[in-house]
Amino acid sequence: MSLERCAIGLIEDDLIMGESLVQRLAIEGAEVTWWRTKAEAVQGLSKRRPQAVICDLKLPDGNGEEIFLETAKSERAPPFLFMTAFGEIDQAVRLMRCGAGDYVTKPFEMSSFLERLETLVEPTEQEGQGVLGVSSAMRALESTLVRLAKVGAPVLLTGETGSGKEVCARLLHASRGKTGPFMAVNCAAIPAELMESELFGHERGAFSGAHARHLGYAERAGAGTLFLDEIGDLAPKLQAKLLRLLEERSFTRVGGEQVIPFKARVVCATNADLPQKVKEGSFREDLLYRINVVHVPVPPLRDRGEDITWLMDRFVAEFTGDGDDRIQGTSALAVESALAHAWPGNVRELRNRVERAIALGYGPLLMPGDLFPELGPVFKSAHRDGLEGIRDDAERRHIAHVLAEHGGAVLATAKALAISRTTLWEKMKRHGITPTGE
Repeated sequence: MSLERCAIGLIEDDLIMGESLVQRLAIEGAEVTWWRTKAEAVQGLSKRRPQAVICDLKLPDGNGEEIFLETAKSERAPPFLFMTAFGEIDQAVRLMRCGAGDYVTKPFEMSSFLERLETLVEPTEQEGQGVLGVSSAMRALESTLVRLAKVGAPVLLTGETGSGKEVCARLLHASRGKTGPFMAVNCAAIPAELMESELFGHERGAFSGAHARHLGYAERAGAGTLFLDEIGDLAPKLQAKLLRLLEERSFTRVGGEQVIPFKARVVCATNADLPQKVKEGSFREDLLYRINVVHVPVPPLRDRGEDITWLMDRFVAEFTGDGDDRIQGTSALAVESALAHAWPGNVRELRNRVERAIALGYGPLLMPGDLFPELGPVFKSAHRDGLEGIRDDAERRHIAHVLAEHGGAVLATAKALAISRTTLWEKMKRHGITPTGE
């Protein structure tokens, strides 16, 4: 979840820290309301509901716990991320057990702070509708996820890389209504030797470098959702511990003895063939049965062409939302080329291509060469205003596209364009296009 356009409430009386957080959150695209006292915060939270609240435990006219307990009475209370000093950790842990989202210990690394805040940010009402696409396949998938939100069974999302499995998991979480945070864990990104501590937490002194108690993802998830992405890459030792977590609904921190209840819903995702991994001996069969209570496949983008144009329009609106009117939309040729593409990277690839096209495109409409620069050289022709300039630009890019499709062969390209070889050469010369083959 990005912080872009998210409404964040900040409760902090320290001028230097407050200004620093406001500036950094603004860079991330968030809209921040800063309250410096308990009174300001209580009054402000009674008038508007941010998507998350960052709160210091100590304030000049009270403490953050009082604000949280007062706000928690509301049916739509926002999640709280508390900032604590080392000596206040026990208080922060107690607040998490009362429903608070998370806490960070000062001083903290900004990257870790932002990562934790992102997991707490709740979707806006528009995002909460969870529209995944306009195709029948995605509408059916959305309906399934909304129904599954009413039950607590483990869900396994499968699909190709970039197809939107985490988006589906977040929709499933948001559809549950008022719950705890969404904790996303990439099992492939965290080293195996650190995964146990990151997942289950550790006690102070549990190992070299464990200078303080650390709450793992399972504990910080509270009554929310624990999302385990790339579950097929989880180390065998951790597979056994995860199985025990799911069966006993409890765990202990590394180096600890206290049994901690586990209340979160578990949603897993993978692009791997888990049954094949079971046959190969790299994935536990009993764990597969446990996480695969409900299997939800996410179709690749190439199998739901109706969503491509819809997604392109959304991404164009997103990346041109900063007042830059240089790009005004997508050309029909660009849409046609997008529909013909296989999209091996799925929605993630589409999003990245649109973002790059908007950053480097000449405008006013995105053309095939903007989305697929690898298809052939794209040159900026002499600027001409009005419809004539747009036509020239479209012609130049379309010729470059067809030329690249035919390996730079002029004769084959001319036949595909239904024009003579001489005419094609003239147009290429006028537009500054150089063939790469014959």
